[in-house]
Amino acid sequence: MTDDRATAERDSVTGERPVAVTLENRLMSHGIYLTSFAWKDEGDSPAEDGAGIELEYEVVAETPRITRNEVGAVLRTLLTIGDERSWTPGRLEVTSLTTDGDVRGWWYVEREWFEHLESGLSQLEFSQRVLSTIKNYRPKHDSS
Repeated sequence: MTDDRATAERDSVTGERPVAVTLENRLMSHGIYLTSFAWKDEGDSPAEDGAGIELEYEVVAETPRITRNEVGAVLRTLLTIGDERSWTPGRLEVTSLTTDGDVRGWWYVEREWFEHLESGLSQLEFSQRVLSTIKNYRPKHDSS
C-alpha cells in the first residue's frame, strides 16, 4: 500500500493509526487487500471533513466483476472509521483488482452522498447511487 502519511505507526496528536492503515487492517477480514491509498488533495488534512480518497484493492474472490458485497464491505468499514473519528470522507474513487493485478472495475462515491447520508439520504438511496457507479471491466479475450 502506498501513502506517505500512512507510514507512521500512530498519529502523534490523536494516538490513532492513520486512516489508510486502519482501513487496510479491517478490510483483510473480508478478503479485500488494500494496494493503494492516496488523499486526493495533498493540501487537505486527512482528519479534515471532506478529504477525498483514491483506493485500489485486490480481492481474493474468483468473480471477474465487482460485487455488492465488496462495495458494501469497503463502505461500511470506511464509514465506521469515520464515525469513530467524527470524520466524513470526501469523494471516494475506487479501483478493484484481481490478485494477479488485473482491473476488475471501478466505482465511486460523491462527497455530497456521504454528507447527506444521515440528514436526508437513506441507506437504501445511498447504496443504490453507489452501486449505479460500478463500471466492470472485461478484457476482449474474456468471453464469459
